[in-house]
Amino acid sequence: MRLTRRVLLGTTLAAPLATPALAQAQWPTGTVRIIVPWPPGGSTDVLVRLYAERFQSVLGQTFVIENRAGAGGNIGLDALAKAPADGSVFSIASVGHLCINPFLYARLPYDPAKDLLPAGIAWDLPNVAVVASQHNPSKTLAEFVTWAKAKRNGISYGSPGVGTTPHLSGALFAERTGIEATHVPFRGAAQTIPAMLSGDLDFALDNLASYIPVIQEGRMRALAVTSAERWPTLPDVPTMAEAGVPNMVLTSWQGFVFPANTPRPIVDRLSGALRQVAGEQSFKDRVLQAGALAVTSTPEGMVERANKDRPLWQEAVRVSGARVV
Repeated sequence: MRLTRRVLLGTTLAAPLATPALAQAQWPTGTVRIIVPWPPGGSTDVLVRLYAERFQSVLGQTFVIENRAGAGGNIGLDALAKAPADGSVFSIASVGHLCINPFLYARLPYDPAKDLLPAGIAWDLPNVAVVASQHNPSKTLAEFVTWAKAKRNGISYGSPGVGTTPHLSGALFAERTGIEATHVPFRGAAQTIPAMLSGDLDFALDNLASYIPVIQEGRMRALAVTSAERWPTLPDVPTMAEAGVPNMVLTSWQGFVFPANTPRPIVDRLSGALRQVAGEQSFKDRVLQAGALAVTSTPEGMVERANKDRPLWQEAVRVSGARVV
């Protein structure tokens, strides 16, 4: 509860720090760094670069990407938290940073509640329940649950690592359905997918963006998505609720954040640009092609989304038993 109050407090207290409206119109006045707390080439890096390209056109300045990967994204967010609060740098932050890591890590080098100032959500993408078509007969999620319960010693499921949304989604799914499941961490979908296709791994509830090609090729069968609604490019794949597993809306949304105490006009300027860009149909199509859904929110809306999602992710961390010291 204290965490929730502090997140809300951090957002509402930004307003008194605001400088006159002229500052909003002038920002940015030079090159702006965007910290990506993940390696180059991943889905987050690709999507941020799409946004940076449009920000340059909309805001008339140069935006450069700085990849600061490591420690589950915490190295990059810690760098942002310690950066000048003058609009010269902001970062992308995931649901993991805002809703998972405070429960997963024994200690964090930054406090997401007081050190980060949201500007708005940028995109959303679900996890998808998948099996290898060649090795699993299940055509529906219910069939898979029946198959998994009948399998001696249970099933194995993969993820990009301990505490990631695929790991926690998989653990919560197993708990909700009564499946005996063993988590197998990999470095990413590039390793998980071959393990599934070879029959060494039974299941994954992983980020959809990485699996769309193998689903479309027919090598993987999508059984359900963790979004509240069906995914636009997979209209025949049901949601978890439609497939019989309620209260499993767990998506990997991300949004832009500034260091705390950044003047509110700067935050509002980026938030406005974000809404403008996300409203362009051509841009929506590019983001969807990259495997995500371009969405938008106010700074307060991002805080509300984090507060809403946090209890379910806290439960998922508890169910998984994961803890990083």
